[in-house]
Amino acid sequence: MKIILYEHHTEASLWLDDLARALPGADVRLWQPGDTAPADYAVVWRAPPELFANRPDLKAVFNLGAGVDAILEVERKQPGTLPPSALLVRLEDSGMGHQMVEYAAHTVLRYLRRLDEYDALQREHRWQKLPPFALKDFTVGVLGMGVLGARVAQALAAFGMPVRGFSRSKRDVEGVRTFAGDEQFEAFLDGTRVLINLLPHTPDTEGILNRRTFERLAPGAYLVNLARGGHLVDDDLLHAMQTGQIAAATLDVFHTEPLPDNHPFWRTPRLTITPHIAAETLREESIEQIANKIMALARGEPISGIVDVKRGY
Repeated sequence: MKIILYEHHTEASLWLDDLARALPGADVRLWQPGDTAPADYAVVWRAPPELFANRPDLKAVFNLGAGVDAILEVERKQPGTLPPSALLVRLEDSGMGHQMVEYAAHTVLRYLRRLDEYDALQREHRWQKLPPFALKDFTVGVLGMGVLGARVAQALAAFGMPVRGFSRSKRDVEGVRTFAGDEQFEAFLDGTRVLINLLPHTPDTEGILNRRTFERLAPGAYLVNLARGGHLVDDDLLHAMQTGQIAAATLDVFHTEPLPDNHPFWRTPRLTITPHIAAETLREESIEQIANKIMALARGEPISGIVDVKRGY
């Protein structure tokens, strides 16, 4: 069994060592430009197109992340980049779910208890009590009900606030009122106080966080974007915050990362910025998941997490 690994950060050698230990007997190597030697499987993060060239025998490509938009963007720009017979497999949770729940719950509770406003009052040396939100009216909407979105929605529902979930196709999630398809999108948005985005990034979801979406939310709503920067129309958010339709926003992802120094987000009051850390890929959990799936494929067994390339998730 031959496996090529590409991870463009400085930890590539650590991923290589851990994957080799998890698959004793496999020939695991770091891919380098010019490497056209045979490979059965590829484990990659933001791999260049030439890694996939002339590999008709590649059985599966394992993406080191839940989002496969980077690979699919290359395929859209250069059709045929991915070997047609190779499965594209995403990570399923692998430690990211718990992190995402922590981040989302902290952010929603911060807005529910108006702690960001109290931070501002503290900076002004003002001792002032603000009227609390009624829990029953503090509706949270989660865009995207995949593994991460469902976990976030259920965790928030446990606090007693109304939680809605939206997905392309119908999903039943205990404790969550679910909506599906374009015909139910506006009903999902109507009256939502906190909108959390965990959608996959596809051409269909590009720019979905826009002025029309914001206008359907409850006045003074909150936005939390934890998916991809491409989901958000930046100028529309700035406008919505200037008018007060969006009272505050927390953004973990951006069109350009790192966020440029001159971007107006840095200067926008009540806009919280974090550097794409809501849920980071955990190496130990990811290696275990990938190794188990490679062994299952080698035995001819089915696996989960296979991406529909046409749909993008």
